[in-house]
Amino acid sequence: MNTTTTQGVTVSVTTNYLPDYSSPGQEHYVFAYKIDIRNNSEYTVKLLRRHWYIYDANGVVREVEGEGVVGQQPVLEPGESHQYVSGCNLKSGVGKMRGSYQMERQMDGSEFAVEIPEFTLVVPYRLN
Repeated sequence: MNTTTTQGVTVSVTTNYLPDYSSPGQEHYVFAYKIDIRNNSEYTVKLLRRHWYIYDANGVVREVEGEGVVGQQPVLEPGESHQYVSGCNLKSGVGKMRGSYQMERQMDGSEFAVEIPEFTLVVPYRLN
C-alpha cells in the first residue's frame, strides 16, 4: 500500500492486476486500484477534481483530468474517509500512476492540492 498525507488528508492506494479482463496477446493489460481518502484535518473538505498521470513502460504518458472521482465529489468531515475503486489499462504489463486531488475547505472555500502517492502497475509474472 502506498500512502501520503497532504495538509491532513491521507491518500492510500492498493492495486490489482485483472487477468480476466486483460488480453496480453493484444497488448491489453487491465489493473484496478482502490483509493482510501481519509480526512485527518480539523476542517470539513470536499473533493472537487482529480488529475492523473499514467505512465506506460512503452513510453506513452497519458494525462487524465476531471471533476470528482467515479462520478462523486465527496464531502469529508474531520475523521471521515471515502473509498472508491477505479481502473486503468496499459499496453505493456508495467507502468505507474501519480496525481493529485483538488480539495476545498468548506469553512472558507479555500482550495488546496492533495498528492496521490505514486504507485506501480505490474503484471505479477513480470516480477520473476
